[in-house]
Amino acid sequence: MHELSLLVPQDRVEEVSDALDALDALSVSVEDADAHTDAEQALFGEPGMPPPKGGWQRSRVIAHFPGRAAADEAGGLLAAQDFFAGCQVLGVAEVPEQDWVRLTQSQFTPVEITPAFWIVPTWHEPPAQATRVIRLDPGLAFGTGTHPTTRMCLRWIATDSLAGQRVLDYGCGSGILAIGAALHGAASVDAVDLDEAAVRTTQDNALANGVALRSGLPDVAAGQYDTVLANILATPLKVLAPLLCQHVAPGGSLVLAGILERQAGELTAAYAPYCDLRVADAQDGWVLMTARQASAQ
Repeated sequence: MHELSLLVPQDRVEEVSDALDALDALSVSVEDADAHTDAEQALFGEPGMPPPKGGWQRSRVIAHFPGRAAADEAGGLLAAQDFFAGCQVLGVAEVPEQDWVRLTQSQFTPVEITPAFWIVPTWHEPPAQATRVIRLDPGLAFGTGTHPTTRMCLRWIATDSLAGQRVLDYGCGSGILAIGAALHGAASVDAVDLDEAAVRTTQDNALANGVALRSGLPDVAAGQYDTVLANILATPLKVLAPLLCQHVAPGGSLVLAGILERQAGELTAAYAPYCDLRVADAQDGWVLMTARQASAQ
């Protein structure tokens, strides 16, 4: 495999990247050409939202090709295009052969939720002290147990009593929260998501972990639940406030994550007409917010 490196100004990044795709590049990535210098620029947006700009002022665009001839040809074809004015071919280099599967697996190790509750990739043995284990491999859907929002939700599940409860995981992603609830004694679990790929991933992960749950699109959620879990993002959580609270049974719990510390006040205000939402946990700039629905009179 060989990589073609290009120096591209911000306003040409998308056009050059599209051209590389059309030239059958195996992959295309973009990074700050001034990284690790005084000219380095931060480029990020709100979690789950697109970045404010399409590239850095000077971006390094890297495209991988199966062989040197293909990489050289792509560089030559690009250099001849009018839109390539102001861009520069930095060079072509061979990429050392690696065991990419093993390299990827090495980045995912067992994750401790509590001393007894762990997330363990299938290529690892569970720690000796683990009495509850979720076997979960990284996939397309969000939720591998490594993100603070997922870990805080799982910690809440592990320390609260879900025995015999009816539980809803709204925005289930990989199904990790639904599986955690089932492992901690929930009598029935519904897991829903807008993304059909997430629904399939949840079904596969539930089967692999030997737990029974019902997964599907949001219309699968029906009636009221003893616990409603939603690890999404602040903006959709605000929009969903009436719907999620409607699903919480009297005396039941609402557990929300995907919220930055600075957004806690916004969420409290959005949910104030329905429940008293409060911060229950915090980690790495993120918060877990919970509420207990008033009991029926």
